[in-house]
Amino acid sequence: MKNVNDSFVSLGHWPFAGSFGFNTDILATNPINLSVVLGVLIFFGKGVLNDLLDNRKQRILSTIRNSEELRGGAIEQLEKAWARLRKVEMEADEFRVNGYSEIEREKMNLIIATNENLERLENYKNETIHFEQQRAINQVRQRVFQQALQGALGTLKSCLNSELHLRTISDNIGTLGDMNMKEITD
Repeated sequence: MKNVNDSFVSLGHWPFAGSFGFNTDILATNPINLSVVLGVLIFFGKGVLNDLLDNRKQRILSTIRNSEELRGGAIEQLEKAWARLRKVEMEADEFRVNGYSEIEREKMNLIIATNENLERLENYKNETIHFEQQRAINQVRQRVFQQALQGALGTLKSCLNSELHLRTISDNIGTLGDMNMKEITD
């Protein structure tokens, strides 16, 4: 214990400046050595530490600036994407509206074309019916004419004798001869 007490007593005792040597008193020399080492570290290490801290600060600020620029670019790209989306949605709506109007226009054109085709077919049907009626009427007329002619020929054959027949032929030849003479003189 005496050594410990001596150690505390020696803390208050400073050696004179004229002596040089090793001080083996641990309690007396450690605070001085530590303060000298800390002083040297602070004096010489302050510049290095400041440079390291400045470099670190610059890297952090640069990273923050880059992050802000990237954030700004991302926001700008997002706004452009939203604008493109709105534009595409408007174009889609326009195509949808135009598509519906185009469908309606095509529908009306198809209805008009169908009506024209129906009208043309109706006219063709009416013409065909009229043609068939005329053909049927002509066939009936021909049959009636043939039957009338056959009836007249039958009547003529039964009523006409040879003498009457020769006189009719000579009258007709005379009539034809007179007609030929008129044509020649004209």
